[in-house]
Amino acid sequence: MSRQSSQVAYLGEAYLLAGRPDDAIPLAQHALEAARQRNERGNQAWALRLLGEIAAQRESPESPHAEACYHQALALAAELSMRPLMAHCHRGLGLLSLQRGRGEQARPELSAAIELYRDMDMTFWLPQAEAALAQIE
Repeated sequence: MSRQSSQVAYLGEAYLLAGRPDDAIPLAQHALEAARQRNERGNQAWALRLLGEIAAQRESPESPHAEACYHQALALAAELSMRPLMAHCHRGLGLLSLQRGRGEQARPELSAAIELYRDMDMTFWLPQAEAALAQIE
């Protein structure tokens, strides 16, 4: 049972990556609730980031839901020193700001994501963040 929240979140992530955000929503919500019930703060942060990703894909860029989820996930990740999650949250916030046409807000978020990805040698996500930053400049 202790890994239930993370396993459900992984399944939700898979649905989202497969282009099925409607199927990902209940899984992400269940993962968040299970993590909260067990006080699994790290898993809460990952579930919140997933909810932010889903909202960013499904809702209008002006909707505050995705941004709120990313900020909650980022706050928990920073408190718990979860640097990979911090990088993903910064990237998500940067991409969301770009969608909103707010390049000046996107720049520091994408720069933070790029710096974290480089520091941790997380090269898979680095090109996406760099390309998004190049759109601003």
